[in-house]
Amino acid sequence: MKHMLEAVIFDWAGTIVDFGSFAPTQIFVDAFAAAFDFTLTLDDARGPMGLGKWQHIEALGNDPVIGARWQAQFGKPMGHDDIDHIYRTFLPLQVARVGAHSDLIPGAQDTVAALRQQGLKIGSTTGYPRQVMDRLMVEAAAKGYRPDCTVCADDLAAGARPGPWMALQCVLELKVGDVAHCVKVDDTLPGISEGVSAGMWTVGLALSGSPAGLTLAQYQAATPAQLAAIRSKVTPAFDAAGAHYVIDSVADLAPVLTDIERRLAAGERP
Repeated sequence: MKHMLEAVIFDWAGTIVDFGSFAPTQIFVDAFAAAFDFTLTLDDARGPMGLGKWQHIEALGNDPVIGARWQAQFGKPMGHDDIDHIYRTFLPLQVARVGAHSDLIPGAQDTVAALRQQGLKIGSTTGYPRQVMDRLMVEAAAKGYRPDCTVCADDLAAGARPGPWMALQCVLELKVGDVAHCVKVDDTLPGISEGVSAGMWTVGLALSGSPAGLTLAQYQAATPAQLAAIRSKVTPAFDAAGAHYVIDSVADLAPVLTDIERRLAAGERP
């Protein structure tokens, strides 16, 4: 059968590597503490996940609850210089530690291998800046994952998520003929918005990434009822963001792609 799909564009942390997306969240907590002795919880840090990291810090400062705590501690709202200082603190911490969170998510390698066997191209976008990805890509390649292109949050003058630009840059680099022949797979809401805005099919990941916040060990130890409760909590947000499908992890992607092929053959578009 001739495949209509041309490419799958994956996010990185929480999607292909770093089950639970712990590398960025923990380091936001550490960077706020180191830069300003300001306490941030892991749940706080997860809120804007998927944005570029500078924009992520800005969004945390604009959060009503976190912003009120910042105002109470410092007597003024978080400003541009504050964000810059936290970001400069964040970057070297992230570069130093991202390799420790570079293990592939179970099923990722088999899924990507199957896509390549079908002739599909593999793109990737990320909220990480290029400086962090230069380290992470080396670590991931050593473990067998080498996408055909990687677009980082600070690569494009137009910006990053939730806009479409990184996904569309993948279209250019992969020489894809139709954006409707692309699938964007992501564990974050800004990443789903990125794919929707770019005119692609989108697949949200309910259990492997940031919204669920499970370590791999916690996921493997969870009961079916516990996992069902997490799915029911995170899926509505993915639906509201425009996700066409929501699955547990990339290990479950194959049937979704089969259904998208069916819909394309029937004349549907995202």
